[in-house]
Amino acid sequence: MKLKKLLVVLCILLAGMGSTAFGQKKATGASKLSAGIMAGYNRGLGFQGNLTMHNIGNELPFELRAGLGYTFLNPGSSADARRIFINNATNGTPEKSGRSIDYRVDFLFPKSIFGLKNSYLVLGPRGSSFKGTFKYIGGNEEFDVISHQWGLGAGIENHIKMNQKLSLVVVLGLDYYIPSTLHGHDTSYSPDNDNVNPRNDNQNDDNPFTYKDANAAIYQPALMPYALIGLNIKL
Repeated sequence: MKLKKLLVVLCILLAGMGSTAFGQKKATGASKLSAGIMAGYNRGLGFQGNLTMHNIGNELPFELRAGLGYTFLNPGSSADARRIFINNATNGTPEKSGRSIDYRVDFLFPKSIFGLKNSYLVLGPRGSSFKGTFKYIGGNEEFDVISHQWGLGAGIENHIKMNQKLSLVVVLGLDYYIPSTLHGHDTSYSPDNDNVNPRNDNQNDDNPFTYKDANAAIYQPALMPYALIGLNIKL
């Protein structure tokens, strides 16, 4: 709860900073909606859909957008994940897959960037649901490691008008997610090392694994640079 409150306060501060430093005069008129879809790099192949509200109010210097994304990720080290969450077995051929579902709210502040028209500074809170799947073919083992995280993101984007309703959108940015508890099989590792059923490290005098070990083995979202391109259509 403290973390969520902190993120709310940070978002309010970011909105205030954008209002002071980046606000530009906006066109008056009724609120309008647009929908967008984008694809590109997001520490892996990523896709995103969003809905934007324009001209929220003449006194507000930003537009507001809600988005949902899906990214294919490298989930981490198969060998280390097995040792840290299951056992010290080494049999079987490892296979792995990972994904992150992210949800975001963006404040879009109109700002001329590199002299480009219709460009924006983007700031907002982030959320992520991560899952890494590890299989050991012939070893009769398969398990998932999951985590749920909160974070913040910032970026820049440019809208290139193609016709009255359609625009090409180019986006560059960086999201940061706060490390969170990793759950796998009957084991979990938390940032405060209040761990549940940690496995012993047979390569380190059978000392229990720590959160640092688990977080190094599992590539849950942390710094997530992204470069996306897509289309935006007015509704």
